[in-house]
Amino acid sequence: MVRPPLTAADWERGTRLGEVLRAARGDRSMVEVAATAGISVETLRKIETGRVPTPAFFTVVALAEALELPLEVLSRNVAGEPPTSLSA
Repeated sequence: MVRPPLTAADWERGTRLGEVLRAARGDRSMVEVAATAGISVETLRKIETGRVPTPAFFTVVALAEALELPLEVLSRNVAGEPPTSLSA
């Protein structure tokens, strides 16, 4: 199965995801968050900068858990709905 090319909306959503995760990380280091999530620092860097606009679901879940960011809050912020607090 060939994956269809990403649309401009996909790239924009990936950029928003990275921005939300970066904001939730605050002053914690990439190393700390990546280790807690069980991913590489490079993967986190690519997600935060929007170079990986569609990360795997379980990667997003692991990051949300590491950042103590409820998936519902993450989803709302990434979907472009009115911003909500990045805490529970």
